[in-house]
Parts: sequence; structure tokens; C-alpha cells
Amino acid sequence: MKTTNKFWVITLMIVIAALSRILPHPYNFTPLVAMALFSGAHFDKKWMAYIMPLLAYLLSDLVISLTGARGFYGISQLFVYGGMLLVTALGTTLRQPKTIKVLGYALTGSAIFWIISNFGVWVASGIPGSIEYEPGLTLGMTYLRALPFYNQFSNQLFLGAFGGDLFYSAVLFGVYALAQKRLPSLRYSKA
Repeated sequence: MKTTNKFWVITLMIVIAALSRILPHPYNFTPLVAMALFSGAHFDKKWMAYIMPLLAYLLSDLVISLTGARGFYGISQLFVYGGMLLVTALGTTLRQPKTIKVLGYALTGSAIFWIISNFGVWVASGIPGSIEYEPGLTLGMTYLRALPFYNQFSNQLFLGAFGGDLFYSAVLFGVYALAQKRLPSLRYSKA
């Protein structure tokens, strides 16, 4: 299989994962962390590893906006994309993905994303006119509200994100591993 074919297999998987956001799903159950880890782990050109999940997620945000839902939601979204970049950096260190390793990386990616995205909520809470505007909100209170069991909404946010990270990591890495077994040239070519 040619290099370009491996590139397109990885890219297609990332785009399909991103577009799965338009399907009905539990709140916050998204492929964001999994896409970033997968991209970082499998693209040989690391600049491509950073660009592809961002473009795919941007595309899904655009599609969501076109359906009338809120795909673009404010300043804190910049922190979502920043968190994705950090998780991609984590994915670039994932050598020879094995099940337990992917699980550990997905959990670590979830934690990184949780810290960065909630920091973005706090930053936006001080900007008048932003969707998250809440004068006087402290950073500590922002993180406390995001913890599971704080209230029903934080449970939905946390459990959805955590479940999505684990589910999509298993799907992306698992499907690609199966594809490598069926198409050994995926193992040896570069993307």
C-alpha cells in the first residue's frame, strides 16, 4: 500500500470520528481525545498529526452550526482546541499502541483535556458578553463544578467525556489494529 493510502485511511478514520458528533449521543460523549491521541500516534509527519484532528473537529463544528445547533460557542472553545493540541502531543509519545497503554493514554488525555478546557471556562467567565460570563467565578469553583457528583450536570459532562474518550480510543485504535492485520502494508508504509 502506498504512503498516500495509509495517509487517507488515518485521515478518513479521524474525519468519520469527528462527524460522529452529529449523530445522537449522550451529552459530551465525543471523540476529541481519541482523535488527538490516534493522530499523534499514527501520523509520521508530526505537523500533520496536529493539523488533522483540528481540521476534522473544526469541520464537525461547522456542520453542527449549519444544523442550527451551537457548534461555535465562544472564547473557551479556543481552550478546547488547545487541549486537543496537548493531547496530540501526548499521542506522539505513544509507541506501539497496546490495549493497556492506549487505556492509560486515554485516561491521561482525559485529565489533560479536563484541566485545559475548564481553565478556558474560567477565563471566559470574566469576559462580558461571553456565553460563560459569570463575574466573580473563581478558578477553584470552576474546577469544583466540573467534578463528578457536584451536581447532575457535572455528572453528565464528566461521564460523557470520560465514556467518549474510552469508547472512541478503543474504536479508533482497535479498528486500525485490525486493518493492519488484514493489510500488512499499513504497518510498513508512512503517513
